[in-house]
Amino acid sequence: MTVLAVIPARGGSKGVPAKNLAPVGGVPLVARAVRESLAAPHVTDVVVSTDDPDIAEAARHAGAEVVLRPAAIAGDTATSEAAVLHAMDAYEAMHSTSVDVVLLIQCTSPFLAREDVEGVAAAVLEGGADSAVTVAPFHGFVWREEDTSPASESAAIGAQRVGGATALLVDTDRTSGYGVNHDASFRPRRQDRPQDFLETGAAYAMSATGFREAGHRFFGRTALVRTDPARVLEVDDPHDLARARALAPLLDTPALPTREDIDAVVLDFDGTQTDDRVLIDADGREIVAVHRGDGLGIAHLRRSGLELLILSTEQNPVVAARARKLRVPVLHGIDRKDLALKQWCEEQGIAPERVLYVGNDVNDLPCFHLVGWPVAVASAHGSVRAAARAVTTTRGGEGAIREIAAWLLGPTLNTPENTPENTPENTPENTPENTPENTPQDTTGTSVTPATSHNSPEK
Repeated sequence: MTVLAVIPARGGSKGVPAKNLAPVGGVPLVARAVRESLAAPHVTDVVVSTDDPDIAEAARHAGAEVVLRPAAIAGDTATSEAAVLHAMDAYEAMHSTSVDVVLLIQCTSPFLAREDVEGVAAAVLEGGADSAVTVAPFHGFVWREEDTSPASESAAIGAQRVGGATALLVDTDRTSGYGVNHDASFRPRRQDRPQDFLETGAAYAMSATGFREAGHRFFGRTALVRTDPARVLEVDDPHDLARARALAPLLDTPALPTREDIDAVVLDFDGTQTDDRVLIDADGREIVAVHRGDGLGIAHLRRSGLELLILSTEQNPVVAARARKLRVPVLHGIDRKDLALKQWCEEQGIAPERVLYVGNDVNDLPCFHLVGWPVAVASAHGSVRAAARAVTTTRGGEGAIREIAAWLLGPTLNTPENTPENTPENTPENTPENTPENTPQDTTGTSVTPATSHNSPEK
């Protein structure tokens, strides 16, 4: 039994350019759809239909097959049904097999869940339905406006400049609202009304034979598969995308990376390894604080065989001093961190999707969009947390990197005998940047490191 999930994802979006590659919760929309489709037990194969090479690459990295869609069915007027029929034909030709049930999965529904995909598939496979659709309970009163003016006249009576914009003036005497799903003269209680459902636009399933005959997604007996109304959102414009990113931390099931997911860890400095503050003494010397637990975590990450890099826009020598102590390569004083990161990945032969990048502020967002695991510290800017695939519970400079090391290497990190944080030659009292005469110490596990340059630019 072949159950094929088809995800149409063309590249020519007008409302949101490159919409299907837009990250929500740190994961491109097309990859989110692939992930949930692959996780549905009844789905045997997942195909992304696209005309865009970048979308095709993202789909393959997420685990889907790709069918290249011809231009004739990739324009603004192309229907999803045409894409699904083409993908079915291409899949059957490639695999010399027939499809029994076909699913249409829309990646513009960012909070599609594997239960939704499984629900529509099961409705056709096991429930005897010919087609199925995800819906959400809906209790609203729907209104529609109609033009009541004579056919020879227009309800629009002119345009006027209002606050710098052109406003269309409508003669309200010639339009009237009327109830669509209710009698406007009678307002029953919600519990006394029949239950209405809103089509979510997320997932559909069809008998493959019936779909070919009907040519559209609804035919025969259509099963309604209920979903959580809180997850109903379609990304059609930039405002929808902003809402999706704001909701992702609340609606996404937390997923943390493991060692098997990652080949490299790239760390910002200020705000991730520090608390983003700079202390200035009477002589103008700047001092930043780092957490010893982070040093321990970094040592474990290095010993595990992961490639490590510290990447910072900060030109302060303290960045290089800290990297030297941790024995981690560093690129600092970098204006375009994303370009530097891309070049470093190419030089190291590391796929960006297998890089975990830790950041805290808006200048980290281009790197977030480049890597597979963008991670924000708990104290990061709101837009950075919204774009992250995972967020630490610990604030920057307070052990957030130690927390990430525990994600990758296990909840318990035993202190090794030789790490840059605890060997006699590298104890805070004996390193050049932490000599007794220039390094204050506290008792909270935090080392306070002076920055020797004055007036260095803030990140």
